Amino acid sequence: MERKQISSNTVWEDSYGYSRAVRIGNMVFVSGTTSTDENGIVTGAKNPYAQTVQALKNIERALNQAGATLENVVRTRIFITNMAFADTIGKAHKEVFGNIRPATTMVQVQRLISPDMLVEIEADAVIP
Repeated sequence: MERKQISSNTVWEDSYGYSRAVRIGNMVFVSGTTSTDENGIVTGAKNPYAQTVQALKNIERALNQAGATLENVVRTRIFITNMAFADTIGKAHKEVFGNIRPATTMVQVQRLISPDMLVEIEADAVIP
């Protein structure tokens, strides 16, 4: 089976040896994705909703590069730094996935790779 690796060119991909997403056959796995912009700057400082919106846009871009769409997502995993943000982050997730309704998990973590990051999201997709 062919393996296609997708890069967003963030500093961490080269430093830590991973890809933004990997497609194997009809499956796409998107790595933990945050609200970094094209320049690697964290957007939406102190705003969990804005960070979630940007992270989901970054996921959509990676999916598209792999030949998938948001409609192909079957699972998301959401890591947040404060469970008090759950409803706000869930609202942004629902705006994107409300009709798609992937299986999902949301867990609180002590912190993410940058203290400015409040949310990180993984996604798995299956292309019909």
